[in-house]
Amino acid sequence: MSRITLALLWPLTAACLVLAASAPLLTASAPDGPEPLRLTLGTGGSGGVYHEYGAALAGIVSSQPGDVRISALTTAASVENNRLVANGTVDAAFTLSDVAALAVAGDPPFEEPLPVNAIARLYDNHTHVVVRAESPYRNLEDLAGTVVSVGSQGSGTEMMAERLLDLVDLGGRGDPSGGRVYRVRLSIEASTTALERGDIDAFFWSGGLPTQAVADLAARHPVRLLDLSEHVSTLSDEYGAYFSELPVPADTYPGVPAVRTIGVPSLLVVNADMPRADAEELTRLLFASRARLAEIHPVALQLHPRSAISTLPVPLHPGAADYYAEVKYAHDRAPVSSAAP
Repeated sequence: MSRITLALLWPLTAACLVLAASAPLLTASAPDGPEPLRLTLGTGGSGGVYHEYGAALAGIVSSQPGDVRISALTTAASVENNRLVANGTVDAAFTLSDVAALAVAGDPPFEEPLPVNAIARLYDNHTHVVVRAESPYRNLEDLAGTVVSVGSQGSGTEMMAERLLDLVDLGGRGDPSGGRVYRVRLSIEASTTALERGDIDAFFWSGGLPTQAVADLAARHPVRLLDLSEHVSTLSDEYGAYFSELPVPADTYPGVPAVRTIGVPSLLVVNADMPRADAEELTRLLFASRARLAEIHPVALQLHPRSAISTLPVPLHPGAADYYAEVKYAHDRAPVSSAAP
């Protein structure tokens, strides 16, 4: 081979060597696919349905192939959750609808309107006032002078407890001469332990049926629930039409008789600034997970597109609205089978 031929071939050979050497680097730096969408979900206290529902949703979504990963965080629940969503600490959270309505309006306990939108109405919470079965307490007025857990500070349970105590003139801080109650603010798990030990006389709880922490307590020690149905209309007159009379059927909790109580819808909410596509995807994943969620807790069976959009006065996020519109479009276009003649 002549020197001229070698001179012509050398640049080409060198270029090939450079490309060959750099190929692994190019391959290593190439992205495998889109970065997963990572969402944080504010739930509630351990032992409550928000915590159970949120942990289940996070586990189901994060274990599936796809571009979304959800992390569930333990919180004080409704009041705190609306603040966490508004300030961007979490991407989504569970809340009672009456609490979210206050957040959107900027009414106490919130200092200003918060940018909160709804993804879905999920299920109805039941207000519990739990006492030991052998106790003399039959109604809220009987709790005068007792020690009562009103739930975790910053929870929807605490707000409901304070409203109900106000209705029966037991509001304000504990004062024996005034016949009021001594308040303690305990999580659902701490409340059940305190009642069993006799450290408190009753506790409030707002959650879906059944709540595991209450079921565990009832299995260990006989308890009852106070009937709260007489207060539904007064609550609605004072605070808005978020409340309904709902049953707690007999043996929902081991050995606990049936009562009527107060129902309040639960919502899944996000910041109003969440990207529209992210909100639509979160809504889709919520409904896609429904069957598996129901295996973990039966409240998930209440999730349905027709009821999920009933979130007013909390606005529905436009991304969630896109999902529901698509579901309705698909339903409207589905062929209708006719009965055989």
